[in-house]
Order: sequence, then structure tokens, then C-alpha cells
Amino acid sequence: MIQTSARLLKLLSLLQSRRFWTGGELAGALEITERSLRRDVDRLRSLGYPVHAAPGIGGGYQLGAGKELPPLPLEDDEAVAVAVGLRAAATGPARGLEEAAVRALAKLEQVLPKRLRRKVSALSAVSVRLGDGGPTFDADALAALANACRDAEVLRFDYTSYSGAASARAVEPYRLVHTSHRWYLLAYDLDRAEWRTFRVDRIQGRPRAGGRFKPRPLPAEDVAAYVSQSVSTDAYRFRARVTVHAAADVASAQLSGVAWRVEPLGPDRCVVHTGGASLDALAFHLGFLGFEFEVHEPEELVDLLRRLSERLGRAAGRAAAAHDPGAAAHDPGAEAHDPGAR
Repeated sequence: MIQTSARLLKLLSLLQSRRFWTGGELAGALEITERSLRRDVDRLRSLGYPVHAAPGIGGGYQLGAGKELPPLPLEDDEAVAVAVGLRAAATGPARGLEEAAVRALAKLEQVLPKRLRRKVSALSAVSVRLGDGGPTFDADALAALANACRDAEVLRFDYTSYSGAASARAVEPYRLVHTSHRWYLLAYDLDRAEWRTFRVDRIQGRPRAGGRFKPRPLPAEDVAAYVSQSVSTDAYRFRARVTVHAAADVASAQLSGVAWRVEPLGPDRCVVHTGGASLDALAFHLGFLGFEFEVHEPEELVDLLRRLSERLGRAAGRAAAAHDPGAAAHDPGAEAHDPGAR
């Protein structure tokens, strides 16, 4: 038989793992009688946990939301996940969360068992943040957007477009969509009477909530695909259309987290539409895609890839010559193709 205090923690963990339990299920999982279960539920309530009970044949127990935040027991893997997430938040793009994340992480690591602390430390020791993950955004503003989407409240905010133009917007917010380093708001623009996608980091200040609105049908069933199409071309100065030699689902998996739109073109080919702030950025992403591809537009990107290919070829030639000094002598065209040879 589990000790009473340990059993209470186990009961709390079970209630948090599922929305609803029957009394028989909980009693069986804890190996106690239903009478003992009722006493344990009363003890949890006395500690501030709002456990709701429904009588009858279809009745049972579920954990509700309370006025205060009660202690939160975590399984081993959950504790590691929370610690790693807090470390990421402490150095992440969400402004306003850094200090709170550090404080919460300190509290958690203080009570972590040694075996779990070693796991968290190992992950932190070998994890490296690669440069700037993208623009930062205000965590409070993101929370305000999420609440307005949930409660169907009109929002007003100041917005700066890609070109730097400032405008005041009144929108009906519907969904928040995120890539690996950016958040977007899908909303219906009331002044322009059309659906728009807004980058959260370009919203100035905290959005102001207005009255409630009656939700209208979304512009597409697949909201993520709709937003991806909007931001992959419309939002960028340079736009590209590329045929990739890979199945659409394979290419989509490789492009996960990036704003691209993929159209199937057969069992082993697809068309990718994308955009970028510069031609160099487009060339970089396409070059590291991992598949053969042909660029259809823009022509400037084709010229850039050609020049880049020639430059990389010259670099490879110089590397080969450094390892084999006699290679250049046996290659009569080495100097003609390598301006740096003179």
C-alpha cells in the first residue's frame, strides 16, 4: 500500500494526466477502496486543489482551475522538458520572459533529483544557439493576441509593414501561426474588408481589445498552409518559383518551419514557391535544401546561382591544388579559370 502522502501526489498526477476519471478507475490505479479515494480527494481540496466530483452512474472526478496556483507535481520526463524549455525561454526571442524564466529555472533545478539535473546539464552543455534566431517579440502582446482569438474580440493596433510604412489596424483575430522563429496573426482586416496575415514582431505596443465579434468562416480549412502561402511570396521583395526533384511530402518535411508553399508535380517532383528579403538568402536556402532543383523565376536568382557556382568551383580548385601542388601543373586550364592563380 502506498503511503498516504505519496498516494496524494500519485492521485494528483493521475487527475492532471486525464480530463475525467471514474471513481473505480482512480481507486484501481491507486489500489485503494473508493471510500479511501473520497478521503484523499477531500485532502487534496483542503490543500487548494479544485477537484470536481459528479455523482451517479456516469459520474467521476476531474481537476478544475483554482483561484491560486497550487503545487504542480511533474513526472521525470516532464521536469526535464520544462527545464529545457525554461533555458530556451531565458535566451529566446520573447521579450519579457527572460527574467521570469531564469527565476523559475532556479526554483526547478533546486529540487531536481541528481539524475535529472545531470540530464538537463548535459543537454545545456552540448546545445548551441546558432546566431540570431530572428526578430524578437513582446510576450505580453502575444498573450493578448491569443486571448482575443479565443474570446472573439476586435483588436486595434499600430503596424509597420515590410517597407516601413506605419498604419493603424482594426481586425478580427482568428489564429496564431508560427514557424521556427516567427509568429503570425491571421485576421480579418475590417478597414480593408479582406483577410490579412500580420507578423507579430511588427505590431507596435500592446494590442487594444474592443467589442466582441461573430466569427466568420475561415479563408481555408488548412490555416497553416494558407498563412504559409501568404508569407512565402506576398510578404517578400524577392519571390521565386522552383522545381524540386523530390516528392511533395518529402520536400515539405525538409522545409518544415520555413515559409514555403509546395505543389505536387508528380511522384518525384514538386513546385516550390517562396520568397526572401534578398537573393542571397534565397540562394542559401535552396542550396542547402538537399535536392536537385531548377529555378524558373526570377532570372536574377538564376544569374546569382551561376556566379555562386563558379566561385565555389574556383574555391574547390584551389583547395585541391593546396593538397596536391602538382594538380595545377597538369591542368592547363587552371590559370585561365582561376583569376587568383596569377
